Amino acid sequence: MAGGLAALLDDIAVLAKAAAASVDDVAAAAGRASTKAAGVVIDDTAVTPRYVHGFTPDRELPIVWKIALGSLRNKILFILPAALLLSQFAEWALTPILMCGGVYLAFEGAEKVYEMFGGHGDHQPEKTAAALGPDAEKAMVKGAITTDFILSAEIMVISLNEVTDEPFVSRAIILAFVALVVTVVVYGLVGLIVKVDDVGLKLIESGPGARASLGRGLVAAMPKVLSVLSTVGIAAMLWVGGHILLVGVDELGWHGPYELVHHLEESVHDVGGVGGVLAWCVNTLCSALIGLVVGAVVVTIMHFVPKKKATAEH
Repeated sequence: MAGGLAALLDDIAVLAKAAAASVDDVAAAAGRASTKAAGVVIDDTAVTPRYVHGFTPDRELPIVWKIALGSLRNKILFILPAALLLSQFAEWALTPILMCGGVYLAFEGAEKVYEMFGGHGDHQPEKTAAALGPDAEKAMVKGAITTDFILSAEIMVISLNEVTDEPFVSRAIILAFVALVVTVVVYGLVGLIVKVDDVGLKLIESGPGARASLGRGLVAAMPKVLSVLSTVGIAAMLWVGGHILLVGVDELGWHGPYELVHHLEESVHDVGGVGGVLAWCVNTLCSALIGLVVGAVVVTIMHFVPKKKATAEH
């Protein structure tokens, strides 16, 4: 009996070690997946604060909460099942779909660059929030959730592409984990961003002194923080979109662009002390340039071709 109990305990120990190793593997895979989607996460964080601009401070966090719930619902109920079915029965389609997302990211980044240098975007929710009347909150939440669906789909497909070798159940757990963590991080940061102004004003109202100075500093800094965040988001979209396209065309059989970038990386990789950083910078810059070129082509098609056609008809 004692021998049987000892054997049972040994078996339990082996199973526990296997389970722990499995958890470690899932956690590592989830970390890789989340890192690859970082560019889209930055963009999501940069975009969302615009949707609460124009509302009273007491409605900002409730609106962020509604958008966060809508985002999580998008990921868990719609995108996750579709992604799992795709990876199980049509894995060949992942690269083309991911490349379509890369083109979309490149387009979004290039369009924002175009707007920065004199273009005029049509979608400006921050200017319409206060003018929509009683339905403003509902309209803004709906618009934000719609935009989030596109970004969330891209996050989930990028994440899925990193874990296609995992078993089905592990894939489901990893993607659900990524969906939850990304949503919490993005909308937690958004909640902090939209309330910093209010915190600053409270500190200013507390009277003269160090707290008031800190409050004025927070209020003055937030426009700059949002501007930097927006710029980083644009760069991240171009970089991630371009990298997706670079790797995608290589996987589909066109090896030239990827080999060229790899050759440029190798040329600086052995520089003493900073070779690894320089190689990463070269890859990132090349990916961003690819994203900018592809995005510029799509922007041209979307913005200028219809105008020329309309002019020709008149």
